Amino acid sequence: MKPAKTLSWDIEEVATALEVDVQSVREYFTDGRRVAFLIERRIAREEGFKLAPSEGAAFDLVDREGGKWEVRNITRGGIYFCPSYMVGSGRSFDSPGFLRKLAGVNGYIVTDIESFPAVPYWILRRGIVEEWWRTNRLGTTTKISRERALELVRLLP
Repeated sequence: MKPAKTLSWDIEEVATALEVDVQSVREYFTDGRRVAFLIERRIAREEGFKLAPSEGAAFDLVDREGGKWEVRNITRGGIYFCPSYMVGSGRSFDSPGFLRKLAGVNGYIVTDIESFPAVPYWILRRGIVEEWWRTNRLGTTTKISRERALELVRLLP
């Protein structure tokens, strides 16, 4: 599957505007935890979507028809599709919780932020992620490597 679009930034301009060096910009913009809020806002603008009503919502964006979308970033550490409350130290994956999350969204918008400053993104409908889960392509916790994620996206029609 080809990317829906590619987000682009002039890394030199960003560094100048933030009054930091280019390496700092690259580090920040390839860290999924740090850049997630900016990516969500940029995709909302690109797609004509709205931001979720709060940061605590179970989704990130709302499309023109009211559909809910989750934004996820492929980083050097990979990507996960389960709810964020299942990821991190002391947290555990819960299959029923993941399936509830999946049922509550139209799909995922997945970016490859490792490609910064030109960041492609794909719009994956819920059925795609459901199929990956049913066929064990997401492993046991929905966290997969960067290489695996890009391969799965590349194989889509």
